[in-house]
Amino acid sequence: MKTLPETSRNMLGEGLGTFVLVLFGCGAVAGTVLFKAHHGLLPVALVWGFGVTLAIYLTRHLSCAHLNPAVSLAMVLSGRMAARKLPGYIAAQLGGAILAGVTLLALFGPSIAAHEQSLGIIRGTAPSVATAMIFGEFYHQPGAGAVVSLPLAMGAEALGTFLLVLLIFALTEGCNLGRPDNALAPVFIGLTVTALICLLAPLTQAGFNPARDFGPRLVAWCAGWGDAAFPDRVGGFFHVYIAAPLLGGVLAALFFTRIMEPRFRTPTDRCACGPQRP
Repeated sequence: MKTLPETSRNMLGEGLGTFVLVLFGCGAVAGTVLFKAHHGLLPVALVWGFGVTLAIYLTRHLSCAHLNPAVSLAMVLSGRMAARKLPGYIAAQLGGAILAGVTLLALFGPSIAAHEQSLGIIRGTAPSVATAMIFGEFYHQPGAGAVVSLPLAMGAEALGTFLLVLLIFALTEGCNLGRPDNALAPVFIGLTVTALICLLAPLTQAGFNPARDFGPRLVAWCAGWGDAAFPDRVGGFFHVYIAAPLLGGVLAALFFTRIMEPRFRTPTDRCACGPQRP
């Protein structure tokens, strides 16, 4: 059997893995919004965590399963991936997220329309954020009790991504002798996502992944939500769900490589996770 070139293999892995995690996670949100299928935050957070775990198991042999531009950027900055691969990884992640959004629209489109009609929601108006949140995240959530400013939302997304990327390093790098077995690392990464969603979703819906947010949000914009899909023209969408997660990933890479990794080393145990040469 002919082996795929490395670039094609990487893009297949990133696209397919991101598709799976977004389809499962946003599908759980759709079930909650439309059918009250899940009661409370925890079931939705668990589905997101399971989606991440399954996506990693499915694709890590193809691309190391970053599935998130913030993770890919952190891997480049820490020397664990060549910078030339970054554009392809991000393009594949975004493509997988868009495809998941299109699939969700095909599956739930009629139910979304019926739900909007029953509540008198006109798609594209401010109240239609209640259904647009099936696709993208919003820190101004209709009916939510949390008071969230733009700076607070940015801080929450940056913190969540920082913790996620930091734990990905800690759970997978050979220099951390306290890490779980390599076969179990995806489970713990998924549980990390679940825990972070439980902590921060009441504030921002817990994105931590620019591709996961922008891909389905773009589908919603094209499907008639228009301005409701991209509210806060001051720049809230970009700053909260793209810039802040990328910043969190950068800070995690710097913190791990400059603070934690050197302290994991001992005179007789050199770190097994050396940088990848371009």
